[in-house]
Amino acid sequence: MTGHAGKVVLVTGAGRGIGRAIADAHAQAGASVAYLDHDAGIAEEAASAAAARGVKSVAVAADVGDEASVNAAVARAVKALGPIGILINNAGISPKSGSDGKRARLGEMSAAEWRRVLDVNLTGAFLCASAVVPFMRAAGRGSIVSVSSVAGKTYCDIVGVHYAATKAALIGFTKHLAGELGPDGITVNAVAPGRIDTPLMRGTAAEANEAVRLATPLRRLGTPKEVAQTCLFLTSDQAAFVTGQVCDVAGGWLMT
Repeated sequence: MTGHAGKVVLVTGAGRGIGRAIADAHAQAGASVAYLDHDAGIAEEAASAAAARGVKSVAVAADVGDEASVNAAVARAVKALGPIGILINNAGISPKSGSDGKRARLGEMSAAEWRRVLDVNLTGAFLCASAVVPFMRAAGRGSIVSVSSVAGKTYCDIVGVHYAATKAALIGFTKHLAGELGPDGITVNAVAPGRIDTPLMRGTAAEANEAVRLATPLRRLGTPKEVAQTCLFLTSDQAAFVTGQVCDVAGGWLMT
């Protein structure tokens, strides 16, 4: 895949898991990378590791659900690396606050928890896109990829309704912006991971993950690198005519 050298990439939730893998994959492809995370420490560790490999990188801490925080982080990234040409909306949370330590059901979920998941998973994508699209428009090109989920396409009893709602909304967000921003030379796509082996996933009971593995046609869980490679394709020259699409990275689990 080509087209990443010299590009500036902003990845949200880049401190660990899928976000870290996506950021590192773009760095390895020759891009300069802004590692954005709410945890300044892990963002700095990730960016420093990339810098040690000769990658031009910067750590930026931000709450993606807060407009002022996002705008300040984007300004720092642009000052350090230059105008942003690729945005990966990866930051997301999936609280497990039910009475049994699993996902909260309707009636158990607080309005505050609902709003926080919407702020991070959905409003964060809107705020980050709003902040970086002017740079893409000025360049006459750009690429946005949002990390949705197969849980946004069909029922999944592992997650709460707030998570499913935001991941479904990201698909609508993707398709609408693909139409709106296409004339500006900006592609907008999404990936829909299935069960991926990350620290977040390991917070779920082992028997639940095993049940997903057995229900997955490929009979295994995915890896962050596999999601990252799909994102790398969608931001490459080879995907220049691909927009408004949602690509499952799920081993066939919950295929629709």
